[in-house]
Amino acid sequence: MLVVCLLFTPSLFCGGEHSSLLPRPQEIRYGAGRLPVSDLQIGFGTDQTPQDRFAANALASGLGSRANVVVRVSETLGRQPMIVLRRNGSGPDLPQPDEQPGPASREAYTIKVTSDGAEIRANSSAGVFYGVQTLLQLMEGSGAEARFPEVEIHDWPSLAYRGTMVDMSHGPLPTEEEIKRQIDFLSRWKNNQYYFYSETNIEMQGYPLVSPKARYTQEQVGRIINYARERHMDVVPCVELYGHLHDLFKIERYADLAVISHGQDFNALDPRVMSVISDWVDQLARLFPSPFMHIGFDEPYDLDKSSEISKVSPGKLYLEQLTRVVKLVQQRGKHVLFWADTVNVFGKYPEIISALPPGIIAVPWHDFIEKDYTPWFAPWAAHHIPAFASTYIHNCLSIFPEFNLSFTLIDSLLETGRKYGISGQLVNLWTDDNQALYRMAWAGMAYGAAAAWQSGPVARQLFFSDYAGIMYPPAVAAEVAPALQELTDAETRLEKVFGEETMVRLWDDPLSPDSLKLYGAHREDLRQVRLLAEQGQEHLSRAFALQGDRDSLASLDLGARMLDYTGMKFIYAADMAERWKQLGTHPSKDQVVSTLNELCCLDHFPAGDLMDGITELREDY
Repeated sequence: MLVVCLLFTPSLFCGGEHSSLLPRPQEIRYGAGRLPVSDLQIGFGTDQTPQDRFAANALASGLGSRANVVVRVSETLGRQPMIVLRRNGSGPDLPQPDEQPGPASREAYTIKVTSDGAEIRANSSAGVFYGVQTLLQLMEGSGAEARFPEVEIHDWPSLAYRGTMVDMSHGPLPTEEEIKRQIDFLSRWKNNQYYFYSETNIEMQGYPLVSPKARYTQEQVGRIINYARERHMDVVPCVELYGHLHDLFKIERYADLAVISHGQDFNALDPRVMSVISDWVDQLARLFPSPFMHIGFDEPYDLDKSSEISKVSPGKLYLEQLTRVVKLVQQRGKHVLFWADTVNVFGKYPEIISALPPGIIAVPWHDFIEKDYTPWFAPWAAHHIPAFASTYIHNCLSIFPEFNLSFTLIDSLLETGRKYGISGQLVNLWTDDNQALYRMAWAGMAYGAAAAWQSGPVARQLFFSDYAGIMYPPAVAAEVAPALQELTDAETRLEKVFGEETMVRLWDDPLSPDSLKLYGAHREDLRQVRLLAEQGQEHLSRAFALQGDRDSLASLDLGARMLDYTGMKFIYAADMAERWKQLGTHPSKDQVVSTLNELCCLDHFPAGDLMDGITELREDY
C-alpha cells in the first residue's frame, strides 16, 4: 500500500519515519517495501550522454561511500536489481532564457523504487541529475543495512532560475578548488545558476595593471565553467559596468574615466567609457557561454555629483547609460540582468521604469526586515518586466552568519515575490568586511537553494536537523544540528549588543569610554553569547571526534571561538573598569600595583587570556 503525500506545505510531510529530503519534493508516495543497496547496479534505459554517465557515476560514488559497498555502472540492463536512469527527452543541460517551471519542465523528474529495483525518469539530463540527488538522500541505514524505501516521487522546481552569487571582489579570493567545492555543494540542493561576482577580478586582456595579484585568469574561469556544466550549473558573469569600480579608477591611467577622479562610477558622458565597456563585454561574452549576463548598475554613489556637473537629471543620466550598456550586451546575444536598486535609484526616480530597454530582467534586492515587500516587486510586475527575488546570507560584516535573519528574509521575499510572478531567486554572499569565510555560510546556501525549488516554505524548525542529517553520518549530524542553532543564536544575541556589524565591532577598543558605556550595560547578553558559543564548541568537538567532515566543521568551530572571544573581550573590559572604579579616587601605590598584577599579568590573567586568544584565532583563520 502506498501512502500519498503532497508536499506543497511542510505540515503535510508524512515521511517522518524516513530520511529527510531537501528540497522537499512536490509529491511523495511511500510504500512498505524496501530495496537493499547491496548488489545493486546502475544502468541506462535510453542512449546515454556524457551528462547521463556523470550522473550515474555520482550516484555510484555516493551510494558506495555511504553504504561501504561497490556499486557498478553497467552498460546493459541485467537481471539483478538495478537503478535505471531513463532520459525521455533531449532538453538542454543548463537553464535557458524564458524557461518555465512545473511538472512537465526540463528539470522535473520521477523516482520509483520497489523491492525489485529503482528508476529515475526525466525529460533531460538535468532532471536525471536532480533525481540522483534525491535518491541519494532517500537511502536509509548504512553498510550492509543500507536500503531504499518503497516510494514514488514526482518532483519539479517552483522557480526556473535558482542562483547563488558569490563575491569574488572583497577580501581573500576563494581558490579555484574552493569555487568548485561551492558549485559541487550547491548542485546537491538543485541550484542551477552560479553568479561569479567580479568588479575587476577577472583577467581582461589588455588591462595588465588592473588587479594583477587579485584576479582569476581566463583559463581558470574556463575550467570552473566546465566543472559547473557537468553539475548542471550555469556560471553567469555578474559584473559591474557602472559603479563599484574604484579598483579600476585607482590606477592613474584610468582615473579620469570616473565621475570623480579615483572615485567609484564611470563618467557616463565621457565617450571613452563606452570603448572600455565594449571591450570588457566582448571578452566576457566570449569567456562565459551562459546566455545571461548580470551587468550590476547598483549603488551609483557618484550619480548626484555627475548630475551636478552635467546639469542632467540623475534619473535621465542613469537610464541613458543603462540603455547603452544593455543594448551593447544584447548585441552579443546575452539576456541582461541588473540590480534593480530600489533604495538608490528606482525608489527616487520611479518614472524611468516605464522607459527601461526591453528584454531585461530586474533583480530587486533587499536585506532588512520589512512589514511589506510589495514596493520591491509591484513596479516590475506592473510594467511586465521579469524579476528575481534577491537577498543575502547575513554573513557579511558578521562574525558568524545570522541565519535567523537570513532565513526570514529569504522566506519573506519569496512569499511576496511569488505573488508578483517572479521567475527566479538570487541569494547573495558578500564579503565586504574582507574577513568572512564562506564555509560558515554553507547551511544558508542550502536553505536558499531548497526554498527556491519548493512550492512551500522550508520547515524552519526542522532545517538544521534535516540539513545536518543529509550532510553527515547520523552521529555527527546529532552534534552539528544543535551547534548550528547555538551559533546562530549567539550571533543574534551579539547583534543585540553591537548591531549587525559584529565583525567590525570585534576590533573596537573595549576600554574606550564609549565602549564601556555601551557594552557594560549588556554584560548578561555577552555572557549568554559566550555560553551559546561554548555549547556549540562542545558539540563540534564531539563531531570532530566522530570523524566529521573537516572542510565544513573547521570553519564552524572557528566561528564559535570567535564569538566566544568577542564576548570574553568585552566582559573582561567591563570587569577591568569595575576593578579600577573600586579603587576609588585616591588609591595607594600598593593597591594600584596589586590591581595591575591581577588584571594585566601576561600569565593566566585577563590581559594574557586576550592576547593568547587572538593569537590562536589568527593562526587558525
